[in-house]
Amino acid sequence: MRTTSSREVYRNPWTTVREDVVELADGSTSVYGVVERPDFAMVVPAERDGFWLVEQHRHPVDRRTWEFPQGGWPAGASGTAEDLARAELAEETGLRAGRLEHLAHLDLAPGIMTQQFDVWLATDLTPGPTAREASEADMVHAFVTEAELVARVLDGRFTDAPSLAAWAVVGLHRRG
Repeated sequence: MRTTSSREVYRNPWTTVREDVVELADGSTSVYGVVERPDFAMVVPAERDGFWLVEQHRHPVDRRTWEFPQGGWPAGASGTAEDLARAELAEETGLRAGRLEHLAHLDLAPGIMTQQFDVWLATDLTPGPTAREASEADMVHAFVTEAELVARVLDGRFTDAPSLAAWAVVGLHRRG
């Protein structure tokens, strides 16, 4: 597959959409819509027999969702991937990680977008103040046991796919 042309069709401070014309192996052409977004950190805060989650309203699905703390740098900010993970954890939950371990780098949706994310396991947690963005003003955080998280997944109350992928990575990591 070879890209023969590309044009930007939409841009805002967080997202760019481009349309690529590609030549396929048989010589025919096809059009791909590609969403470009910056990479983000996904933090799995674990302690005792469970995890810390955050709940917030997600406009695209018009409902509140439970998920692990996650996010990217604000426009104009930058730092290391670990800096971002620590910042997101503190911003959304107020928690500080005594230990932060990088477990994986995953594609979010490689069939339609360029965005990827790093999975971090945060342990040795200590509480502190949150520093939520304006769009996160209604965010809450709560501790759930692993059994409760399983129940939420199975009954449809925990549906954030990147969080589920991160939880799977943590489970594989724990198995060695």
